[in-house]
Amino acid sequence: MRISTSQYLGMNVQAMDNQQSELSQLYAEISSGQALTTPASNPLGAAQAVQLSMQGATLSQYSTNQSSAQTSLESEDSTLTSVIQALQSVNTQLESAGGGTLNDTDRSGIAATLTQLNNQLVTLSNTTSPSGGYLFGGFQSSTQPFTQNSAGAVVYNGDNGVSSTQISSTTSIVTGDTGASVFLSVTPETATPVGYGSSSNTGTGVIGTISTSNGPTSAEGDTYSVAFQVTGGVTTYTVTDTNSTGTTTGTAQPYTSGSAIPLGTAGESVVISGTPDDGDTFNVAPATQVPAAQGGTNIFSTIQNMITALQTPADTTSALASLQNTLATGMAQVQNSINNVTSVQATVGGREQQITAMQAVNQTQTLANTNSLDDLTSVDMPSTISKYTQTQYSLQASQQAFVQVQQMSLFQYLNQ
Repeated sequence: MRISTSQYLGMNVQAMDNQQSELSQLYAEISSGQALTTPASNPLGAAQAVQLSMQGATLSQYSTNQSSAQTSLESEDSTLTSVIQALQSVNTQLESAGGGTLNDTDRSGIAATLTQLNNQLVTLSNTTSPSGGYLFGGFQSSTQPFTQNSAGAVVYNGDNGVSSTQISSTTSIVTGDTGASVFLSVTPETATPVGYGSSSNTGTGVIGTISTSNGPTSAEGDTYSVAFQVTGGVTTYTVTDTNSTGTTTGTAQPYTSGSAIPLGTAGESVVISGTPDDGDTFNVAPATQVPAAQGGTNIFSTIQNMITALQTPADTTSALASLQNTLATGMAQVQNSINNVTSVQATVGGREQQITAMQAVNQTQTLANTNSLDDLTSVDMPSTISKYTQTQYSLQASQQAFVQVQQMSLFQYLNQ
């Protein structure tokens, strides 16, 4: 096949144009440091780069979510520690209030201290998160969760909504707990039964230790009533057992102060001391079934009951027994609340550890994603510069050869 002069010259010009384009592309890569200056330069690589960039953005969002969730949980963790310390102080005050040497003035002083501690708990229950919302308001994070009404009772204004945050493609984590679950509840698995005397009792009977050896958990236990009868100077008691299947009343048994009174057949018992009057009644109930009048599971109501009892003069043996019963009830309820808050704090700590572990995974994935994107888009400077130099020399050689070829004609030789 013959190649004409014009074809030959055109082929050389095209080759030099290609080399010039390659030089321009290499120069752009060296200048920007990016191997993918345009999608056209590497369509497959560009598609992969887009995918890696999207994955990097997602990992970055997960990292932000993890940090935000961790900060919120750390704030709650710290607040719960303060709540436990305040409740332990309440328990200490109640223990000292039961001393037989205290007078009404002493007990009024303890009531004032309990008022301060109760106010401290209300303040803690209204703690705000670093983002500005209330920690224990549920979904109502912009509304103060706990307020006091005109009667001085603490009211919960939040809801039972639990916020969560997506911290990975497959994991969502709870970032807070409601005020109801922290301050108005008990944990059935750790709560002990609560004993309390009837407000109409007139004797000096005082409820004491409740044993649950071999017994069911508080949430599953029965409710017991111990009613006293005094006939001819002889005191007896009758135990009534109430559960989901109905009510069973036992036969009258002789009473001995300070002796354990068996409750049902599940292994529970209660110690009552003193001298109950005819008609006096004492009750033992699972922590979740304590009447609201006795404070229920509301720690604020429980403390307020203790304050009211300590402010009431105990100038008779019957009044002193009533105070001691109230204090015994309050101490059991406060301890159940401490157990509950401790349980909530344990779950918070578990979530913090989960986030910490996920942060490590996210950092590893982010690093791998970044390295892959860099390998795909970043320029290998030594190699690219070497290639640029070689192409430049090749272009110069082609240009010089083209000039020489253009001068090769018969007329050039005839004129020599």
